[in-house]
Amino acid sequence: MAVLNIKTYGANILRKKAKSVTRFGAALEEFVQDMFQTMYEFKGIGLAAPQVGASMRLIVIDIEEIDPAYPPLALVNPELSDFEGDVNAEEGCLSFPGLQGFVSRAQKVHVKAQTPKGDPLEFVAEDWMARVLQHEIDHLNGVLFIDHVNSDELESMEPDLQLLKSGEIPRGEST
Repeated sequence: MAVLNIKTYGANILRKKAKSVTRFGAALEEFVQDMFQTMYEFKGIGLAAPQVGASMRLIVIDIEEIDPAYPPLALVNPELSDFEGDVNAEEGCLSFPGLQGFVSRAQKVHVKAQTPKGDPLEFVAEDWMARVLQHEIDHLNGVLFIDHVNSDELESMEPDLQLLKSGEIPRGEST
């Protein structure tokens, strides 16, 4: 397993829609393991393939410490539907080290995806899992959590965003 480089705000791939995965096999499964290793290394609870420079519809999530009902999960070509409820909570992102903002997300979602082996998978996610799924799937569509924060909060983040974009804030630091 390898720790991959996480792209930070300003990297073009973070704003592009990721491509569907059509090839399954050992290479994809190894990449999934690298994504988990990277997420754990940087103490995240979710990671999308575009965040490590790969234009593919693939996410990994591990919120087991927050909600033991959900084991670690890798989803390929995930889709969400049947959004229910609305919860406003603070979010961070591995591509925005040190920054957090309040984002409104659905409390419950229906998930349809594939496993890294290509098998179909469907389930309903609630609470933190629903939030993390929405956050990570947004990455697959070129949408970032800062796109959901209110204008005042975004304005207060602007100096850090500019530093991130210029590469002046190393991973794990903030102003």
